[in-house]
Amino acid sequence: MKKFNVKQSTLLIVISVLTFYSLSFGSASAQSKDELSPVEQGIASIAIATAKGDTQLLNASLHAGLDAGMTVNQVKEELVHLYAYCGFPRSLMAINTLTEVLQDRINKGIQDQEGLAATDLNAGNKYEIGKEVLADLTGINNRPMAGYAKTVPVIEVFLKEHLFADIFKRGVLSYKEREIATVGALLTMGDLDPMARGHIGIAIKQGVTETQMNKIINLIETQAGSEKAYKGKLLLTELTTSSEPAFSSALSATENLIFPRGEKLDNPVFTGNAYLNSLITADEVNTTAAGVVTFEPGARTFWHQHPTGQIIISISGTGFYQEKGSPKRILKKGDTVKCPPNTPHWHGASDTEAFVQIAITDRSEGPTQWFDVVTKETYLSQK
Repeated sequence: MKKFNVKQSTLLIVISVLTFYSLSFGSASAQSKDELSPVEQGIASIAIATAKGDTQLLNASLHAGLDAGMTVNQVKEELVHLYAYCGFPRSLMAINTLTEVLQDRINKGIQDQEGLAATDLNAGNKYEIGKEVLADLTGINNRPMAGYAKTVPVIEVFLKEHLFADIFKRGVLSYKEREIATVGALLTMGDLDPMARGHIGIAIKQGVTETQMNKIINLIETQAGSEKAYKGKLLLTELTTSSEPAFSSALSATENLIFPRGEKLDNPVFTGNAYLNSLITADEVNTTAAGVVTFEPGARTFWHQHPTGQIIISISGTGFYQEKGSPKRILKKGDTVKCPPNTPHWHGASDTEAFVQIAITDRSEGPTQWFDVVTKETYLSQK
């Protein structure tokens, strides 16, 4: 992995801060409901830097957030909130960085507004209060018990009593502002698609528009990289084009198929998350293998070829298939593909919808041959 030197790292931080200022103040005179306020942008930027664990970037983001009008107590409360999503180590490191920033600003004669102080929850049934908060956030009353709660029931108690009661009810930050921080942190940490998807939906429910969410994702691209931002765009597109409520658990329709989705593939020749349920394993007697492959939105194979070809049967969702030098095909339920032998090709899900296929491959002439990654440009190309 390429390492940045100090000058490169400093330049990246400067670019990030300039981007933040340009987003904050460049169109202040024409701010609309689709523009993030300077404070909201400050919250997003601080969350991204905290989740990333980049103290230099966080230092710059804290200064920018305070300059943009965040109160000291808003910043403190955000870092308390983020411990529930990033963990104590990231939160405590961020608070130490805030301590240095506040002292530096005092030394420079900058007087930041202290703002309203948080209020601890001292009375009431915390579990019931947490349930009410969650219902307010999602718009769903009496949510069914999640799978994790069935496995470890006490975690459900901790979530209700501590996260949604103790933390969300402290005030200082609105639910919308807390969700902006949460989405920024979850997308930056990565590999948390179910949680990130759920909180993007909650943020939308709390008033974050699609345009505003894209601005948050643009900040993630600047501060945390294009891969994290790309995943955010996929999840946002999935939610905003789905007929399902944006705040639902967004369980895939593939859960109801006859074949379970199987185990997650750790194969390095896949981009994104894919799962394999091996139906038939090739052996010396029967050289044909068959398996169900489930691709999450945006997931796909690398370029590859099969010595004896392959048959693909689409059973759910929307997928892409492309042979080298040929147009990309869109696959829907019931579509089939007969891939010729030794023909470089790739296949996977669309960028907005999961895709499930049955792949039938004869292994008699040897294993699959893998080539290069399918670039983002090729994947999203209309050709």
